[in-house]
Amino acid sequence: MMKNWFFSRNILVVLVYRIILILFLFSLSRLAFYLFNHMMFPGISAGEFLSIMKGGLVFDISATVYVNMVFIVMQIIPFDFRYNHTYQKVSKYLFFITNGLAFAINSCDFVYYRFVLKRAAFDVFKTFENESNLVKLFFKFLIDYWPVTLFGVFILFLMVFLYNKVKPQKPEPSNRLVYHSVNILAIPLFAAFVIGGARGGLNESIRPITISNAARYVESPRNVAIVLNTPFSLMRTSGKKVLEKYQFYDESQLKKLYNPHYVPDTVGNFCPLNVVVIIMESFSREYIGAFNRDLEGGSYEGYTPFLDSLISESLTFDVSIANGKKSIDAMPSVLASIPSLETPYVISHYANNQINGLASLLKKKGYYSIFFHGGPSGSMGFDSFARMSGFDDYIGYEHYPRTKEDVDGMWGIWDEPFFKYFGNYLDTVPQPFLAAIFSLSSHHPFIVPDKYKDTFKKGPVPIVEVVGYSDHALRNFFNDISETPWFDNTLFVITADHTNESFHEEFQNNFGSFCIPVIFYKPGSDLKGVKNRIAQQIDIMPTVLNYLNYDEEYIAFGNDLLNDSEESFAFNTNGSTYHIYMKDHILEMVDNEVIGLYNYKKDRLLQNNLLSDETELAKELEEKLKAIIQTYNTRLVDNDMVVRKN
Repeated sequence: MMKNWFFSRNILVVLVYRIILILFLFSLSRLAFYLFNHMMFPGISAGEFLSIMKGGLVFDISATVYVNMVFIVMQIIPFDFRYNHTYQKVSKYLFFITNGLAFAINSCDFVYYRFVLKRAAFDVFKTFENESNLVKLFFKFLIDYWPVTLFGVFILFLMVFLYNKVKPQKPEPSNRLVYHSVNILAIPLFAAFVIGGARGGLNESIRPITISNAARYVESPRNVAIVLNTPFSLMRTSGKKVLEKYQFYDESQLKKLYNPHYVPDTVGNFCPLNVVVIIMESFSREYIGAFNRDLEGGSYEGYTPFLDSLISESLTFDVSIANGKKSIDAMPSVLASIPSLETPYVISHYANNQINGLASLLKKKGYYSIFFHGGPSGSMGFDSFARMSGFDDYIGYEHYPRTKEDVDGMWGIWDEPFFKYFGNYLDTVPQPFLAAIFSLSSHHPFIVPDKYKDTFKKGPVPIVEVVGYSDHALRNFFNDISETPWFDNTLFVITADHTNESFHEEFQNNFGSFCIPVIFYKPGSDLKGVKNRIAQQIDIMPTVLNYLNYDEEYIAFGNDLLNDSEESFAFNTNGSTYHIYMKDHILEMVDNEVIGLYNYKKDRLLQNNLLSDETELAKELEEKLKAIIQTYNTRLVDNDMVVRKN
């Protein structure tokens, strides 16, 4: 009797059935999306398509939870009025309206995708907000693309038909205590499903999934649109900054001020050096003694003795700036020359734009590429962006042959063993290769392995001890690889993702708080000294490509640091405040209005606003910054981030 009342028409079982129904319809829609647009997704293997369908469930569950949140709550509240006829009728129409709208939007994107080459994001509403004939256009699309219209109607019919096939029935349990206990215990179970489903998992070390995470399930970045569904894409991009296509300058004037389209004028052959890019977590320029010989009356030594020694054999810059303040800002900036302005690129509406990254560009020259991060796959979306930007492989926490001693208990693998693993792995990959690693240990709670307690110098903030440990890990890494056959044929780039807690007032403003290292090291080369230029993270890709004598066109928002014929500059944002660093000055702008101009070399604390005194300089920097904003916004909105051959 107990089994019969619980499994036949129990409202919780029926709720599970209806959730599965929506997931089934989303999967059916995904298959239809592919079939309607299959000419735009060539070369998908059976294995990749299975991965796409499997990965799509993650995004479908999230969309289902968001769309049906109220419906789920209405079904799990542990009171018998749930079975009331009127209550269930209201629930039914809520279900039909919310899910019907979701599937209608999803079906519309079958067509819209062909125009924008990505799933619709929340900026679609801004695109059409000024259309006076929107209703007329809508009905014309329904007619012109009648196969999609028919499919949408079919999905809605199937939803209604299958919903009505199974209806809850009020049970008459023989044991009321067991009955009510089951209903009460179901609440936390469904709550866990809702929270985990919406986030894409219950692992606290992983950020909630965004549209960029779809790249995890595809071999080619162009296929991410099949993985996603449009309701998820809209919900995940709602509230995110929608870029405005400004028209400060006409096209010819704009290109004179700022042009990210690189057309290399190369002489000689391409130089197939290996490239190793090392992104150090939270390594502020402030912590590095070699960059701050003037601090504390000239007595400051810093916390990175190995980097200090390496810098003496490397090319560095008197100013080097981060393009963001978060770890998720760094990877697009460093490895694809894509900055984040206000909203991190990887969680923006434009995260699934077609892009060219260092990996995809070097792949054209026969390079193998691999990215390493000691955290769990999915952490910060690094694995997804690696795939989007063209990396062949990704190695994370799950791939590392870990022991208990190698795990920090919070974020992942300690830097020292993971860097050693990284170096050993590179011995096995084909040359030429591009390899990148994102360090981990210099995170809160800022602890070092037990065996290194009291080994590294402490300071006024707790992170500096861990910086010393990670610097030690770098030293061991370079010692280990220095005898490998590929070492001398490798260009190393070392930078940081962003800064961290500061303890000198020179680093506690909108100049110093963005100062990070940018270091180029090639064993036995002439890449040495401190260059009088402003460097930024997005300059790394074009500089590497120039050093390799890369001869194909590409898009990069940064500068070639080896080209002294053009003025160097950097830019970033802090909230809604835009900064440009140029000619030893920083200009600040909010809502396209300049609010400050400071000489960061003579006025390290940025106390003297020169806006009224240096009007010509302020105008020049304002023009440059507005040209950058116009170019960046337009290219992201138009999905114009790769060179397209006519």
